[in-house]
Amino acid sequence: MTITLITGATKGIGYETARGLIDRGHTVYLGARDRVRGEKAAAELGAHAVQLDVTDDESVRRALGVVASEQGRLDVLVNNAGILGFDGGSPDGPTALRVFDTNAVGVVRVTEAALPLLRRSANPAVVMVSSSAGSFWAVTNPERPESGLPTLLYSASKAAVTMLTVQYAKAHPGIRFNAVEPGTTATDLTAAFGVGRSARESAQVVVRLATLGPDGPTGTFSDEHGTVAW
Repeated sequence: MTITLITGATKGIGYETARGLIDRGHTVYLGARDRVRGEKAAAELGAHAVQLDVTDDESVRRALGVVASEQGRLDVLVNNAGILGFDGGSPDGPTALRVFDTNAVGVVRVTEAALPLLRRSANPAVVMVSSSAGSFWAVTNPERPESGLPTLLYSASKAAVTMLTVQYAKAHPGIRFNAVEPGTTATDLTAAFGVGRSARESAQVVVRLATLGPDGPTGTFSDEHGTVAW
């Protein structure tokens, strides 16, 4: 039985990733800021809910404590929680802090808290849901849609997530760390742009990385077509 924790899992890609992994036999813990919404989503999917706010150290510690007490280990961590931080105006300091705290610092909080449990797994893996909007190659390529996106803070924070993936892979060779671009998806995150495919379709890209065998790659950044340039 594979024990999996997914952050930001009450809707969108996180929710559909949970569905896909449960279908593959995983025992899934849904991390949710709102306990009621988390319990509702968990009941719908047949998962477990834990209250988990990636911007709150104590919340993160409690959530991992629940997994530790109930399962004794963690096999897969999916760092999915994220915000866009776009309201059509100019970014300011408080908004920048909020976006980076959620998208990048939150990854560090959860990953560090999860490492002791991941080390107890025979096949530990961490999937970072990043974005090609954080790829220097994509945003400087006029033929790519990312080059025209007004996502200053989101793009910068996702570039940080991809770098964190590489550095964690180097620091912890016994655990696979991989970043993924799930594809443009119609979620609350992209509502301002009115674009994207279904969350269930995009989640399959995340599920693939979450179900790699022990001989799978580490320190990579990919989408459904293969490697994404940095």
